[in-house]
Amino acid sequence: MLEPVVSPRPSVVALAASLFLISACQREDSATPAPAPAPAPSETPVVAMAPAPVLDRAGLLQAMDIAASAYAAGKDPGGASLAGRRFVLRQAFGCAGPTPPATDAGAGDGLAAWSWGERRQSLKLSLAPGDWTDSPLLAGGADSWEAAEGFWLPRPWLRAEGCPGALGDPLASGPVAPSPQTVGLAAVFEEGGSRLGRRNGRAYEFTQRGDGDQPPPAPSGGYRLVLEGRMTAFADGRAIRCRASSPDQRPVCIGAVQLDRVAFENAEGQMLSEWRPG
Repeated sequence: MLEPVVSPRPSVVALAASLFLISACQREDSATPAPAPAPAPSETPVVAMAPAPVLDRAGLLQAMDIAASAYAAGKDPGGASLAGRRFVLRQAFGCAGPTPPATDAGAGDGLAAWSWGERRQSLKLSLAPGDWTDSPLLAGGADSWEAAEGFWLPRPWLRAEGCPGALGDPLASGPVAPSPQTVGLAAVFEEGGSRLGRRNGRAYEFTQRGDGDQPPPAPSGGYRLVLEGRMTAFADGRAIRCRASSPDQRPVCIGAVQLDRVAFENAEGQMLSEWRPG
């Protein structure tokens, strides 16, 4: 005889159902991945400004040509000033041979040259800056310049740093005078500023001697003058100023600079001597 099946009490059924629901919720919670952290607010990227390229001979002569053309046309050259730009200029000198030493050691012409010593047992490289302090071209430059020492950049039509390759006219009846200098740099010194680096009429000089009793060999490719520094500004904020006595003359253009280094090199780029302020 089968015994009757006794149904569970309603309270037991409700408790079991509650436990089942709690277990299911816990499984769902554990299966749900944690939300990803909120991304950090993006920061504005820092853009590094590349420094302006260092001016070489070709770059500076191009700027001088633009300034000369604008002056001749009676126009503003426009564009950003070169004030603050660094430069390293190399220019050849002594390519045609030695130059007789200057008779007046205090009269600087702003041009580098070399000459033979006594009995050709040595040769001397020299550069005497010109005294441009009272030049009308520089007057009132920064309203406070105490001195200005000048350096010419010869053959401004030649952008290369080496000796010229063109030959002279074989039909010329005699020596041909060089063209007047029209491009230069003025190393300026402020009133009451540091006097380090000022030459005060003294030339940059270097003497080269041979080995033993042998005289030094004459340079086959001349020498190199190195001028290094930073462009500064005239009163109008520009680094180059041009003037001409007549519309039919090429303007003379001068760049105002703070000179950091002067050096002599041979044609292969080997440094022979250098000067730095201080």
